[in-house]
Amino acid sequence: MSEKEIYGANPNLLYPCEKYDHICFIRNAVTHPGIVIGDYTYYSDLVHSPADFEKNNVLYLDELCQDKLIIGKYCTIASGAKFLMNAGNHKMAAFTGYPFKIFNANGWGSGERCVEDIHYKGNTIVGNDVWIGYESLVLPGSRIGDGAIIGARAVVSGTVPPYAIVAGNRATVIRNRFDDETIALLLKLKWWDWPPKKVVDHLDILTNCNVDTLRSLSNTVDERDK
Repeated sequence: MSEKEIYGANPNLLYPCEKYDHICFIRNAVTHPGIVIGDYTYYSDLVHSPADFEKNNVLYLDELCQDKLIIGKYCTIASGAKFLMNAGNHKMAAFTGYPFKIFNANGWGSGERCVEDIHYKGNTIVGNDVWIGYESLVLPGSRIGDGAIIGARAVVSGTVPPYAIVAGNRATVIRNRFDDETIALLLKLKWWDWPPKKVVDHLDILTNCNVDTLRSLSNTVDERDK
């Protein structure tokens, strides 16, 4: 994509805001094959370099489990949010969860873990246009739907419905962001999959909250543009 073809922010920039160096498009910073980040998703960190997201915020991701952290497009991740991956889990189907095998000790183990020692809960998947609040914690295997909001210091485990607002430990649904019709329209549009120019052309609708214009847009959306 040439500079002339870019509409909106350049998704290939690490730091897309001239005045805010604590914000970065983390797709351009991560290198681990188990981390997949969509375009325009950013992380903001007021303490550490946001480019160190992979090292500081994705914990216990290793080759033993081969699990993935998948985050969609246009997500906003606040300072201190962390994702715990499966290798941090201990075996639960035994009388003890103590990891004897990781110690190179006579009668205990060889110093290595095996998959059977880990309570595996699958990939962690975050949808599109999700806001993950300050110092929130997302546990292994969580599924966060499109448009959801995760409250500050919430602990997410399991499934968060699309466009739900959750808070607390364990994170529970406080309310939905919109009514059922509006949520259905947004999930039909899937605006995050539009070409950047189409997003720019419809910012007046996307950044507003007029259901009538959203309904009209939904009726005229061209699937070929996605």
